[in-house]
Formats: sequence, C-alpha cells, structure tokens
Amino acid sequence: MSDIADRCRTFHQLHASGCFVIPNPWDVGSARVLASLGFPALATTSAGFAWSVGRRDGQVPLGQVLGHLQAVAASVGVPVNADFQGGFAVAPEEVASNVALAVMTGIAGLSIEDSTGDPSNPLFDFTLAVERVQAARQAIDRSGTGVLLTGRSEGFIAGRPDLRETIGRLTAYAEAGAECLYAPGIRDMNDIRAVVQAVAPRSVNVLVSSGFATVTQLAEAGVRRISVGGALARAAWSGFLEAAREIAQRGTFTNLGRGVPSAEIEGGFGSE
Repeated sequence: MSDIADRCRTFHQLHASGCFVIPNPWDVGSARVLASLGFPALATTSAGFAWSVGRRDGQVPLGQVLGHLQAVAASVGVPVNADFQGGFAVAPEEVASNVALAVMTGIAGLSIEDSTGDPSNPLFDFTLAVERVQAARQAIDRSGTGVLLTGRSEGFIAGRPDLRETIGRLTAYAEAGAECLYAPGIRDMNDIRAVVQAVAPRSVNVLVSSGFATVTQLAEAGVRRISVGGALARAAWSGFLEAAREIAQRGTFTNLGRGVPSAEIEGGFGSE
C-alpha cells in the first residue's frame, strides 16, 4: 500500500506545476514500453483495451476492466490513471460503489465522464452529472488512497460541442471535487485557454490525437496534462491492418519488413 500511496503523491505533484504527457497504453506490454521511454505517468484507454479483447469501446464489463487496471498498474513503476468511463453506472451511489472498487486496483488517478451513450441526449442532466462527480469524490475520500479525480465533459466528442456549456460543467465538476478537468475534442487553442482560465487553479488535461498542437504550445496555454486516448492503439492497429490486408488482398509481404526489430520491442520489457 505504501508504494501505491507514493505513486498517488507523485501523481499529484505532476499536476502541481508544468506540463507532462501521459500516454495511453492498452495492455501490459505497451505500458512497459511507454514507461521505459521515460514518461512520468500513464493512462489506460477504454477503447484501446476494448479492441485488444475483441470488443467495441464501452462494451467491456466492469470486472474485466478492474482486472485490466490492476494488471497495468502492477506492471510499471509510474502512476497510472484509469479511464473509468462513466463509472459503469448512472446513479451516483452506484458510481461511488464502483469507484471504491477501482481505487483498490493500484491506480493513482481516475476519470468520470458525463456522456450517456444516447445520441439524442448525449450528456447527463447537469445536476445528475455533478452528483456523479461528487459521489466519486466521496468514495475516493473514504478510501484514503489519495487517488486523483478527473472530471470529464464529453460534449465535443458526443455531438454537443458547446464551449459555454462545457466550461460550465467543468467548473461545476471542479467545485464538486475534481482535481483535473478534461474536455476531449477541444482543439482550438483559444478554447483551450478559455478552459484553463475558467477552472484555474485546477489542472486541465487536453487530448491530442493528431498534430494540431505541440507540447510546448499547450504548456504555454497553461495545460498541465496531455493524453492521447486511443491514438497509440489506433496507430498500432493501422500498421497491423495495412500488413494483414496486403497479405490477404495481394499475396505479398512488403509491409512486414517495416516492423521494428523484436529486440527493440523486448528492450522495453525489462528482464522479468
């Protein structure tokens, strides 16, 4: 438990100043390689993990996700943030129960989203969304783990890209106890600065899945944390699909020769 507590303290310190990249592995192997590259923390990706077990994003059951969180957290020596989606429940009390299970897996951080999965009504009612973040906060506090809570507002990727509403929600989530705020899908630098200013002094996470900004530009805008979501998993799948389709459709193997050497991959796994 002391090691977990140390990771939680380290994770909080990372959010105190500066800007860091927290890439998203999808399994133990990718987590170990990313840690070996020197990243100070990692974050799971619900999409990347789902694809690795042959499911669509959002269709992996809670028990399997908890096992995944425990495996990834135990495999590396850096803090791991959990993509905990919507808490695997709607009612605040059920979100709290599930968060209580998640914080015992060895993670150092956890996020709660406000998306419903219903295109006709993509976000939870404002009051309910705030209560869900409050419930997560209370569950973490009761656990005594020090796990860092991130509040996510999904409007920009769920079909309701309203900056004013997003800022209103993130501000409320900060007041409800979220220590980091995150609105995936925001790409305009002026919008990012507006979010940073609105929730200050709380930390802001920005999702980067293409080259719309650099670490330096985001740091200058006041962003503390940069994640890549499922983008690394998509990059891996892209190489796999390109090579597999060449074999299936053309009967040639050119793309296989573009893979990195096995020794380079295994170099990131350590000596276990």
